Amino acid sequence: MKHYDVIVAGLGAAGSATVQQLARRGVAVLGLDRYTPPHGLGSSHGKTRIIREAYWENPLYVPFVHRAYECWSDLERESGRTLFAPTGGLMIGPGDGPLVRGAIRSAREHDLPHEVLSAVEVHRRFPGLIPRMDMVGVWEPRAGVLFPEQAIETQLMLATRAGAELRFDEPLTGWRQAGESIEVTTPSGTYAAGRLILAAGAWMKRLLPELDLPLTVERTVIYWFRPERPTGHFSPDRFPVFLFEITPDNLWYGFPDMGEGVKAALHHQGEAAEAETVRRVVGPEEVARIRAILQVFMPDADGPLVDSAVCMYTNTPDRDFLIDFHPSNPAVLIASPCSGHGFKFSSAIGEILADLAITGRSRFDLSPFRLDRFVSAT
Repeated sequence: MKHYDVIVAGLGAAGSATVQQLARRGVAVLGLDRYTPPHGLGSSHGKTRIIREAYWENPLYVPFVHRAYECWSDLERESGRTLFAPTGGLMIGPGDGPLVRGAIRSAREHDLPHEVLSAVEVHRRFPGLIPRMDMVGVWEPRAGVLFPEQAIETQLMLATRAGAELRFDEPLTGWRQAGESIEVTTPSGTYAAGRLILAAGAWMKRLLPELDLPLTVERTVIYWFRPERPTGHFSPDRFPVFLFEITPDNLWYGFPDMGEGVKAALHHQGEAAEAETVRRVVGPEEVARIRAILQVFMPDADGPLVDSAVCMYTNTPDRDFLIDFHPSNPAVLIASPCSGHGFKFSSAIGEILADLAITGRSRFDLSPFRLDRFVSAT
């Protein structure tokens, strides 16, 4: 049986970053994934992802995203690949709504560059967007687009180059304490390590049945539309990434046309699902629902449907992250799930998990992400 310093189960956003960080520090690391990443069967695909600073969800995330920007830049420099495109970002909604209020709070608390724009100013600056007159926009200049498949591929390439061993199409099926080691089983064999990091996303709950984690998997659909006429409104040099609150329970988001069409999706409005049986077919009624929103707020983008895809949010009850040691086994780290807003942080999360695996500590305050807010020690 081969022995490693660390085994990482799941090589999506967080897992790929973690094996890269561990390997570059000379750690003997094995990475396992049930498919061949980057793939479109989990939570880390979709061609583009938003990265933003004025974090409306909670200001505590801002230091994490600042470090993530640095880590993404380091990866670009080391690999020679482009993983980030700056576009600027807009948070649009009623002035007293949670999206706008939260973005302004984070911007002010962390002294972030930003502007508050009226609905008229938003439309004047970005003609592709038509907010209601009771809405405002919070503009942040450093927001932009990450390319998730390229990011994962790059991190795995660098991990392999630094000595990591990666096994694809080989899911972790079980793990146990065996003396001073953790033994993990897969359909192909058994491996041992001093530490195990579980970063399995939508498959996390089944790997930890003893904890009965309160995680739910949500099916989310993303869409790409080709504008009917060439206005130029949606090119990445003229159009930002955005989040748009219609009502407090109706949030959607979108991207400029990066070559595949204008991308749009609803946020936290999907049906409950299971990782192995999630409905992959997108129905015409689902397309009609997002079209109805485009027709009101972004009518120039309401053209032919180019493509659609299904991904999964794995949600905690409070939608904050889950990063902690197993309550009865400190050799096991539980990483994520990220409740649909984690990809932007994943480069920094990989660094955090590597630090925890090697030293047991992180320079960040991880107390908001502890397991004991849901699960008692066993």
